[in-house]
Amino acid sequence: MLYNKVDICGINTSKLPVLSEERKKELLKIIHSDDLDRAKSAREEMINGNLRLVLSVVQRFSNRGENPDDLFQVGCIGLIKAIDNFNADKDVCFSTYGVPMIIGEIRRYMRDYNPIRVSRSLRDTAYHAMTVKEQLTSQNNREPTVEEIAKVLDIPKENVIIALESIVEPISIYEPVFSDDNDTIYVIDQLSDFNNTDAWINEIAFKQAVNALDKREKAIFAMRFFKGKTQTEVAEEIGISQAQVSRLEKNALSKIRREMQ
Repeated sequence: MLYNKVDICGINTSKLPVLSEERKKELLKIIHSDDLDRAKSAREEMINGNLRLVLSVVQRFSNRGENPDDLFQVGCIGLIKAIDNFNADKDVCFSTYGVPMIIGEIRRYMRDYNPIRVSRSLRDTAYHAMTVKEQLTSQNNREPTVEEIAKVLDIPKENVIIALESIVEPISIYEPVFSDDNDTIYVIDQLSDFNNTDAWINEIAFKQAVNALDKREKAIFAMRFFKGKTQTEVAEEIGISQAQVSRLEKNALSKIRREMQ
């Protein structure tokens, strides 16, 4: 569904206004000024002029089975928070700060209404991790690593990973995770289907298959599937692109499958 051509919450999204960066800066300065009357009017214009930003974020969650109207309304709350808390004195585009705020608001909404029960302590850790993530993104103009989040929270990196994973919506095994030209990797490509009655035989075969990988493939396989690192984190650690990590990971999985057939 193309959300920019339909009505969401009674709004014809194809007619949403677009503000220039210069106009956004002007409005933000007025919003945070002492002129309350002008600030109120500027705030309304700023909200209406950034609804397309909310729309672009909502589209990222289009495969989660959530009602787009609900996500759009929640995203608007994140947009308003971003407008109210944005530091207009910083030389940063509003979207750089606004997008993480909108995403965080939508993720909190999905976390609170997640059908899978997660312990309160784990949810609290995830909430604090998301808050720190948004703050670091705003400060550094980039998404922080898990290590950076863990350092601020003063907890083990593994706890951050587990907490953040606990609030992620379940996805289909046929959901694409990477696409390069016409070569698409799906979640199912990264799963192994072992027969429980032959588990010990498969375990031996699996170890032999992993040992057959070259040095770099082994390193990527270990970081991805035993240390829980993302492809981006692996890429940064070994000094190659995320696309290269994805290709090498896929090659490694293909080799393992061939060895185990």
